[in-house]
Amino acid sequence: MTRPSKRLPLAAWDHAYLWHPFTQMQEWEQEEPLIIHKGKGSYLIDTEGRKYLDGTSSIWVNIHGHRHPRLDRALTTQLGQIAHSTFLGLSNPPAISLARELIRLAPKGLRRVFYSDNGSTAVEVALKMAVQYWQQRQPSVGPKNSFLHLKLAYHGDTVGAVSVGNIELFHARFKALLFPTLEVDPPYCYRCPLRLTYPACRMACIDPLESLLKARHRELAGVILEPLVQAAAGMLTAPPGYLTRVRELCTKYNVLLIADEVATGFGRTGKMFACQHEGVTPDLMAISKGMTGGYMPLAATLATEEIYRAFLGRYDEWKTFFHGHSYTGNPLGCAVALANLDIFRREKTLLHVRKQTKLLTRLLRPMTSLSHVGEIRQCGLMVGIELVQDRTTRTPYPLEMRIGHRVAQACRKGGLLMRPLGNVIALVPPLSTSPQELTEMVAILHSAIVDVTEGSASPA
Repeated sequence: MTRPSKRLPLAAWDHAYLWHPFTQMQEWEQEEPLIIHKGKGSYLIDTEGRKYLDGTSSIWVNIHGHRHPRLDRALTTQLGQIAHSTFLGLSNPPAISLARELIRLAPKGLRRVFYSDNGSTAVEVALKMAVQYWQQRQPSVGPKNSFLHLKLAYHGDTVGAVSVGNIELFHARFKALLFPTLEVDPPYCYRCPLRLTYPACRMACIDPLESLLKARHRELAGVILEPLVQAAAGMLTAPPGYLTRVRELCTKYNVLLIADEVATGFGRTGKMFACQHEGVTPDLMAISKGMTGGYMPLAATLATEEIYRAFLGRYDEWKTFFHGHSYTGNPLGCAVALANLDIFRREKTLLHVRKQTKLLTRLLRPMTSLSHVGEIRQCGLMVGIELVQDRTTRTPYPLEMRIGHRVAQACRKGGLLMRPLGNVIALVPPLSTSPQELTEMVAILHSAIVDVTEGSASPA
């Protein structure tokens, strides 16, 4: 007698009631959904009991693997105390202790922690803090209520975060809602807009940014960027020294530097935060994703003491930062985040990442000779593999061919779950991934790229 499938009623209810993010639902409704029921270590397990390697860390949030005993225990222990109480006018032990730990680990000079719920809100907080800071600390310098960001940037999906973003496919429809900003080309060496080659170019891509800062610094509250890696843009890796130079220019022209470490933070690049590779301290830093090891929604915006003190004053001066969230400083999230940081120490996670980074570099090397792999970009355990129609001319595949999607589908058949960024395949495994699991991930991905790009060229 055949055992009834667990997924049949769930699949029907999913199609009847849900609306998934970044998903064309007309297509989704024609497919059988993959429904994840369990997780263990680097694996996700569906309702049919099939196992898949988690090649994206469940979209860059999982750190130490699924169902880590210490994280499970931290969550259940906190439940024995309290799940939530407001942070408006009250505090709680996990939030206090976590703030102290974050400041201990953060780039030197960041001293204050403002909690929120996710990466987008952490960025919104930073933008609003920057504008209010200039109004209250140095009103004589002018309004300073605009921002400069990189093209192809993605900082989240709320209106402020979208305003400092520049992924046309995601953001074009919402332009009427956005505030005006300034933008410059990113350090995208593979497709350099200046048609130069690194390092002979001497990082000429920084010159337009300096020109804008020199001309417009009186109106700019801040420069916002993802340090070292523009993740959603296709894992674009900045050349060494780029971040340092941006920091120097922000200081020179009296503009705040806002680092969006939502994707790059918590060990992904081999250090706790990407800014630390170049010894850079931003004025404001947004963090989320890996903050709780992939267990709970939690985010924070870290600020310098200089910025914090601009908000101090008598009640009737109205210098208060009038911003907050219902679940700010949630004890469950903060408790599991504390356990997450404790695991980094106990298991020497950053040392493991550095070892795995070297292994991953070796494993990826054979892919560089594939006829439709244009470039492989890597920073720690963040990898972007850009697929091209013609390697010599670097001609991209038309998006309607859905090459990235088709490679991800082929990976899924092989037991690896991926989520492409257009024509770029993003491999971002959990930091705890073993050498054997990493080897298997790359082997499945290699095979999928060959099957799709060297097989049928027609759209799926």
